[in-house]
Amino acid sequence: MNWIFGLTPVLVWKKFFVWQLFTYAFLHGGIFHLLFNMFALWMFGCELERYWGTRKFIKYALVTGIGAGISTVIVTPNLGIPTIGASGVVYGILLAYGLLFPNRLIYLYFLFPIKAKHFVLIFGVIELFASLSGPADNIAHLAHLGGMLFGFGYLRYYSLLSGLRQYYYQNKLKKLRGKFRVIDREDDSDDFGSTRH
Repeated sequence: MNWIFGLTPVLVWKKFFVWQLFTYAFLHGGIFHLLFNMFALWMFGCELERYWGTRKFIKYALVTGIGAGISTVIVTPNLGIPTIGASGVVYGILLAYGLLFPNRLIYLYFLFPIKAKHFVLIFGVIELFASLSGPADNIAHLAHLGGMLFGFGYLRYYSLLSGLRQYYYQNKLKKLRGKFRVIDREDDSDDFGSTRH
């Protein structure tokens, strides 16, 4: 089952098992792996879903999950061991939470308060160093980083797109104002100089 639905980069490249970029996130390596991912998804995802709405939240989760898979396939194209789990999605959601609610307190180990932006930064740095040290611990650190990277790109892309759209409409409005004379309703005179009674 893992070799069919888990993400095996060599099968994606050589046999075109592209569905694995989606399906691998639904498989887990045991009950604790599943519970940890679902706990993190609940902890950070609930508030993001309320903030964005369900449709945007699901779209973001898909982008980060597939993005984490793409990162794994690109960086380790000859890997014959399947990658499974939704950790790429969880790290993408964690990044979005830290960007949208940077000063929100998170209690590390339920005891130590830390701001969300610092929490995300610490976990990102840990994943970066763990990915550089190699795959000795059977954890897909590249997928975690890929989820964060694609999540950041997605959030910045829509923010940039929204800014460009706003700039375009402001310029269009300026041009329209230049073409038409705006008459204030409180102005008593019409275009011909007569007054209204």
